Amino acid sequence: MLTASTLAVNILDAQSVLTAFGVAGIAVVMFAETGLLVGFFLPGDTLLFTAGLLCTGSSTGSLKLSLPMVLLASAVGALAGAQCGYLIGRKAGGALLARSRSEHLRKGAARAEELLGKYGHAKAIVLARFVPVVRTVLNPMAGALAVPARTFTLWQVAGGLIWSQGLVLAGYALGSSIPNVDHYLLPIVAVIVVVSLLPLALELRRSRKNRPRTDGASG
Repeated sequence: MLTASTLAVNILDAQSVLTAFGVAGIAVVMFAETGLLVGFFLPGDTLLFTAGLLCTGSSTGSLKLSLPMVLLASAVGALAGAQCGYLIGRKAGGALLARSRSEHLRKGAARAEELLGKYGHAKAIVLARFVPVVRTVLNPMAGALAVPARTFTLWQVAGGLIWSQGLVLAGYALGSSIPNVDHYLLPIVAVIVVVSLLPLALELRRSRKNRPRTDGASG
């Protein structure tokens, strides 16, 4: 039965999602963000980290989550979502991405295709987990580009476990060492967002640096 607090949930706010849906919300958000193109805007990184914080019992709020259940839900959602996204890509090809009007999705798709071509399947699939938007579109892109199912599954499981379990445990470790850490949640979330964008920023800078110059004189 839906309550007023559930209906009023802010899906862009990790703590709001966890308060309304608990551990089940983690699995659903992870699945949507990594498996469904409409989930590219969801707060995956901050949700995992915040869930880890709330497993410690050191916060002043009433919500306390079970660490084993959070780890399980995050893994199941992240791994099942990526596999679903891959299957969607295999069936629908690039049609869904081509029809999308979202500039974020189009840029993410181009970046995902570039990563797959530049770094190879294994490295690109693992790295994409740590880049917002790219982790959403790379899975269907891998399916559309006919990345072998066995290769995709192996590396999406490896990357998915490192990403999801690592962020939850990082949040848990921080919450265990700092009393009432929820007082600092907003600045912590801001840091997570900035850090999550660093791989993409560094890669864009490297690409621009290595781009061949075309404006020089030719004779």
